[in-house]
Amino acid sequence: MFTGIVEQLGKVIDIVERDFSESGGKGFSITIGDAAGILGDCHLGDSIAVNGTCLTVTEFDASTFKIGVAPETLRKTNLGSLKVGDAVNLERAMNAHTRFGGHMVQGHVDTTVTILSREDDGNAITFVFQVSEEYKELMDYIVPKGFICLDGTSLTVIDVDDVKRTFSIMMIAYTQTRVVMPRKALGDHVNVEVDMMGKYASKGVEAMIKRFLDGDQGEALVAKVVDRVLAKRAGSQ
Repeated sequence: MFTGIVEQLGKVIDIVERDFSESGGKGFSITIGDAAGILGDCHLGDSIAVNGTCLTVTEFDASTFKIGVAPETLRKTNLGSLKVGDAVNLERAMNAHTRFGGHMVQGHVDTTVTILSREDDGNAITFVFQVSEEYKELMDYIVPKGFICLDGTSLTVIDVDDVKRTFSIMMIAYTQTRVVMPRKALGDHVNVEVDMMGKYASKGVEAMIKRFLDGDQGEALVAKVVDRVLAKRAGSQ
């Protein structure tokens, strides 16, 4: 579990698509440097969020660590497009003594969104993002003034346009110097994780409604509504 408060910017120092070393596991691995600030209490197997993606540390030293990236993660996130030298947002998994400054973030990225525009507003920047047609159902969980996690950064949604599948956020000057997004260009992809509490609430309500409608009470209610509508129409003729 994470909070969406980025602790440090790291730098990609190595990418191996088929890493046959013991820590590489014969898969895709990324080694990240400039990370001494978050490795003082690190252990093998710990979770670190890289651009908002929860990943497992397989090797580390005083200032670098390696993580393995599964095929599903490469499909869902922007990690596969990283290059050596790129900056990445880093956050350790939270502990019981961490101030909860952001929101509950799992590090389970839903997909990527595209940067449509960025506009200065005083010393802040307003970013507008678009969700792809394939993942348009995610718009159900993006609401004005709600939480959203973008590349591992907890942010507040400003506006939402369900028809255009777009939403916007505003980033203050302090945050701009401590996360990767201001370095990105229009058209670049950003990892997004929508508010998981919205997902749980939605699934719970859907299940409750389905059970109700599938039962005798549900059938009786539907029949009653239909009878009422028919009666109203008959009375108006």
